[in-house]
Amino acid sequence: MSDTARFVRVLARRDVMALAFGAMIGWGWVVMTGHWILTAGSIGSVLAFVVGGLAIVCVGLTYAELAAAMPEAGGEHVYSYRGLGHFASFVCTWSIVLGYMTVVSFEAVALPTVVENLIPGYSVGHLWTVAGWDVNASWVAVAVVGSLVMMAINYIGVRTAALVQKLVTLLIVIVGVMFFTGALFSGSGGNLAPLVTGDPGVAAGLFSVLVMVPFMFVGFDVIPQAAEEIDLPHRDIGRLLIFSVVLAVLWYAAMIFGTAYALGPQGIDPDSLAVPDAMASAFAGGWAGKLMVLAGMAGIVTSWNAFYIGGSRAIYALARAGMLPAVFARLHPRYRTPYAAILLIGVVSTIAPFFGRSTAVWLVDAGGLGIVIAYLFVAASFVVLRYREPDMARPFKTRGGVTLGVIAVVLSVIIVGLYLPFSPSALKPVEWGIFAAWMLAGLVMYVWARQYYGLEPARHIGASGEA
Repeated sequence: MSDTARFVRVLARRDVMALAFGAMIGWGWVVMTGHWILTAGSIGSVLAFVVGGLAIVCVGLTYAELAAAMPEAGGEHVYSYRGLGHFASFVCTWSIVLGYMTVVSFEAVALPTVVENLIPGYSVGHLWTVAGWDVNASWVAVAVVGSLVMMAINYIGVRTAALVQKLVTLLIVIVGVMFFTGALFSGSGGNLAPLVTGDPGVAAGLFSVLVMVPFMFVGFDVIPQAAEEIDLPHRDIGRLLIFSVVLAVLWYAAMIFGTAYALGPQGIDPDSLAVPDAMASAFAGGWAGKLMVLAGMAGIVTSWNAFYIGGSRAIYALARAGMLPAVFARLHPRYRTPYAAILLIGVVSTIAPFFGRSTAVWLVDAGGLGIVIAYLFVAASFVVLRYREPDMARPFKTRGGVTLGVIAVVLSVIIVGLYLPFSPSALKPVEWGIFAAWMLAGLVMYVWARQYYGLEPARHIGASGEA
């Protein structure tokens, strides 16, 4: 399982911040902001994101301590292996790989969908219809080109991927600040009414937005995945992880408030994109709305790029531990990237657009369950290691100790519950089928790899961070 190539520590502070922040903001805020305001009101939506953000911070604090203590590629895999054991670490990591793979696939589908907002009518050449979605040739072509470009960027090295992430994230931030300040000058406090609303009551509105919040913050966990490539003191890894979550909370709150202040609920068209509409209103020009759509497209790129990094490192970690075929544990001798894992993600991402947008939504919903299961395993690992290894070196030690860990476990269980049949956001049968098929395929590979490579990996996972 060994390889002469090793990861190179090249990610600086700004690279890490752009990686996590860019992963969390994505495209969702452009699509969903209007819906949130209409559902819970202007201040109600902001409040839901602040409360939900605090819950994510609790989970993130367990990640921060463990990431600083065990800065190895694979993140969740490393923590759950040391805390919960061999098979638990496989279930945890294979679950989050599903999440990363589905997000990357969804971004490939989101790109041509966003292009339609910039070039109406470009999608032509009907190929077939899948689950009610018409798949057109030009639409697929944009997605495939985008997928191949993102795969190439990640294949040739994390330096290139990090540079792209910084530049594109900077574009998003510049446009976002421009929008927020423009909204403050051109909007009105009267547009914020109703401050809090809901149907059939205020609580229903707040909860309807709150249940979406955890899914909007998926992405901070890519920092631990790339830990072996971060050139920072271990303590700072934990700090940056939490800081990135706080920045994402502020971003979502600012976009919601700015949109409500500029347009108000009465100015929001449920069938349109509220944030670009608010931008156009704030600057009295359609060009401004197009600029905001470009910022949203940039969010697709940052999320796409970050999950390529996270997913490929998670697959690499599983293979390095003898839980997947050894080819995925090889690093490119020149670029120092897990090239086989990147190619695997690239193939899946390139194929996904041929099945249309509806199937991509099924994939990302099923993948969301995989990600929150990993959150639960990490929180449980945090608690176990606090009890079992109280003297383990922890460069970033979270205040609250076991109590915080138990809170994170409870919150993770609640988030997992949002996917279960009794929840209004429960997975559809086809999504359960996707999740079950993925886990079964992984189990088959796990059993085969265990028989071929043996039970224990060649090195003690989680030990290198103590040096």
